[in-house]
Amino acid sequence: MNTPTTIKPEYQSGFGNEFATEALPGALPEGQNSPQNTSYGLYVELISGTAFTQPRNDNLRSWMYRLRPSVQHGKFRPIDSGMWRTPTFDEGVLTPQQMRWDPPHIPENKTDLIAGMQTIGGNGDVNSQIGIGINIYCANTSMLDRYFYNADGEMLLVPQQGRVRLMTEMGVVEAAPNEIAVIPRGVKFRAELPDGPSRGYVCENYGAPLRLPDLGPIGSNGLANARDFLSPVAAFEDREGNFQLIAKFGGRLWACDIGHSPLDTVAWHGTLSPYKYDLSNFMVIGSVSFDHPDPSIFTVLTSPSGPAGLANIDFVIFPPRWIVAENTFRPPWYHRNFMSEFMGLVHGRYDAKEEGFMPGGASLHNMHSGHGPDLVAYEKATKSDLKPTHLNDTMAFMFETRYPIKLTNWGANSPYIQSNYHDCWQGLEKNFTGKK
Repeated sequence: MNTPTTIKPEYQSGFGNEFATEALPGALPEGQNSPQNTSYGLYVELISGTAFTQPRNDNLRSWMYRLRPSVQHGKFRPIDSGMWRTPTFDEGVLTPQQMRWDPPHIPENKTDLIAGMQTIGGNGDVNSQIGIGINIYCANTSMLDRYFYNADGEMLLVPQQGRVRLMTEMGVVEAAPNEIAVIPRGVKFRAELPDGPSRGYVCENYGAPLRLPDLGPIGSNGLANARDFLSPVAAFEDREGNFQLIAKFGGRLWACDIGHSPLDTVAWHGTLSPYKYDLSNFMVIGSVSFDHPDPSIFTVLTSPSGPAGLANIDFVIFPPRWIVAENTFRPPWYHRNFMSEFMGLVHGRYDAKEEGFMPGGASLHNMHSGHGPDLVAYEKATKSDLKPTHLNDTMAFMFETRYPIKLTNWGANSPYIQSNYHDCWQGLEKNFTGKK
């Protein structure tokens, strides 16, 4: 079995663009998508990310020109899904209790990205194409002879420790901590770990594909800019041997034998592709007078659902930024939200929870469960000098969803769970004086 050659990532910029890219000159046909005879004897294949008849602005599809068509593989058989779960869960618990987890340990046994997936919770119904799955991956081994695709939903990866290099059938996408990568539904890949032991978060989006949010009164600029999103330039593996192709379909894992690398697309063009984004390119919007606007101003990507503004999933970040508002309580205020919030921390500290919320850890505040600054953060905020403050060493994020998040058995009973998390608010005293 031949060892794969590492292909360096190359990118083209833009979000939702009609890309055209080829790894060999002349591999892309001119003037039509499926000529009777193609250059280099390539097979023509179309992959669609939306229904054929969706509006042009929402339609996602790409034409691929490859060494072999995707139909060529062995017979699929169900395999053990490990700790990867998919809604609707027939296990676990739906609770209003505030939850928080320590960062999970990276296993000692050889574990790749797929084997290292651990589901904390989720919502919706994968077969109805609504909702999300929330996972943490802990891995230490690259996928060399195993390939994977997810037919259930697109995958948003948020690395927290170590880079993840995604060798996809459309090219190479590499994401480091403080970056994200998105693999569309159905796109095949294998994951390499250039830095060895790695950990991160994965949101499976079963609903409408992620897109940039509308800006409304903000105008034409701000938040995440389309040009900062990077899609891969075409690259391919011409590799034969005894490999395994794994599919996530209908909430479980399936596997088949395949005698060649499925990452053999020599050229492609279209609007459906993997992509990455550097979170440091996010243009933060904030108050320059008093109070502070809703956290929706930190939305990087959104999956719309139903009425405008009501999201299946919003991906929100809390990056380094200046806080300058006068006569204002600086951390997030206490709140009970319509949306459910799962938070993770990539590095540094989160200003409302400076202790206990650790990089690689997570928290969950389901819809209308009260949350906000802990006692330490509250006392610090009410006594601090209100001069301009720069939050620098921090990167927290949030998967925010319209649906309540149900925990898996592992999520509800994990050895990493902080059973006393709710105690962080118990020291808040009644300060009422009866006087203005």
